[in-house]
Amino acid sequence: MRFLNRLFPTLLVLLLAASPAAAFCGFYVAKADTELFNQASKVVIVRDGDRTVLTMANDFQGETSEFAVVVPVPTFLEREQINVGDRGVIEHLDAYTAPRLVEYYDEDPCQRIMRMEMAMPESAAPRAKSGAMQDDADYGVTVEAEYTVGEYDILILSAEESNGLERWLLDNDYRIPDGASKVLGSYIRQNMRFFVARVNLKEQARLGFSYLRPLQVAYESRKFMLPIRLGTVNAQGPQDLFAFILNRTGRVETTNYRTIRLPSNLDIPVYVRDRFGDFYTAMFDQQVKKDNMRAVYLEYAWDMGWCDPCAADPLSTKELRDLGVFWLPEAGEPGFAPPQPRRRPAPQAQNVFVTRLHVRYTGDTFPEDLMFQETGDRQNFQGRYILRHAWTGEPTCPEGRRYYEQLAKRQEKEAQNLANLTGWDINDIRDQMGTAAPPSQGDDDTPWWKRLWKDEGGR
Repeated sequence: MRFLNRLFPTLLVLLLAASPAAAFCGFYVAKADTELFNQASKVVIVRDGDRTVLTMANDFQGETSEFAVVVPVPTFLEREQINVGDRGVIEHLDAYTAPRLVEYYDEDPCQRIMRMEMAMPESAAPRAKSGAMQDDADYGVTVEAEYTVGEYDILILSAEESNGLERWLLDNDYRIPDGASKVLGSYIRQNMRFFVARVNLKEQARLGFSYLRPLQVAYESRKFMLPIRLGTVNAQGPQDLFAFILNRTGRVETTNYRTIRLPSNLDIPVYVRDRFGDFYTAMFDQQVKKDNMRAVYLEYAWDMGWCDPCAADPLSTKELRDLGVFWLPEAGEPGFAPPQPRRRPAPQAQNVFVTRLHVRYTGDTFPEDLMFQETGDRQNFQGRYILRHAWTGEPTCPEGRRYYEQLAKRQEKEAQNLANLTGWDINDIRDQMGTAAPPSQGDDDTPWWKRLWKDEGGR
């Protein structure tokens, strides 16, 4: 547990769950962050060897007195392995990794000098058990520890069988949805513990927070996984999950489901600039439908030290340490990197690779928890969609005339890209663009094969 003892005394604030900038060869103009999706949850996983720091944010809506969460964990957790964090760092990570929209402006084709522009803008000790916990053995449940961490009361439970655990939770005023017993039983058979948290209203009032802060746990386990099945028991329809995984080795993928790169680097019509949120949600819906909601999607994979284009500044060393990246130096230690403005690349590498995975799931389509592996692939990838503004000047040279001949074809390709990505009607897209459908290749009644060689004497 040496890494845990090193990690938590040095982290003052830990996490669970941007303004536009000039970019290399183009300008970032919009991002598709997690706020576009309802029923969305976010987790940050820091992984190095068998060491994991899991930060859990939630989208709970309602009275905090009604909030409670049960999370399977692979090992017993001591008090020092649990923290409460600042959701702002997760929001920063979300913005930094979000799929983005970039735009370019065509130059005068009659100018021979090509220009390339790049601008840079700027705790407590365990409490004694209450009377309600004294007959836990009758349920086959063991309360292994009780802690108060921040505004949360936390229990670490183990159980012999799922029915007993379900009855224990119900009898102790936890609301358990129908069907939970079967899922709980699968975790019990794996000898997993249960991390149970509920809000301590007095502590929350004393601390002055009006919202639920993220919870974070650190542990050592060979299992590189994320339990998602309990969340499907009481879900009202499909859910979206965003997993941000930070490691030293490279891109992370799932081993028990397909990991697919989302379509990227495609030209789409300029009018999407004002509808990027609608575009991205429609595009993701279309992809999920195509894959029958049985795939995990890669939205971003990049070294943390730089970005191109930047939807937000790369995270600082302090923010990364707050997320649990324990291998980075602290302020004052050799190698510490102060916050850097957006740039390509940053002058000092962070030795952190970030993978952003997005999954939409139900209990039927994802009957297993997510199992991960590190690939060692450090190739950069991002969800990136391109707007190209047409040049509108007078064609005073042959190159200018050829430009306009090709422009109509390019814009038709943009319309087709958008229709294929989203399922939107292509004629509506053309209307929005102010363009017409290309002429048909069969406007007369002559069979196409007779037109094919008509200039060659029928040969």
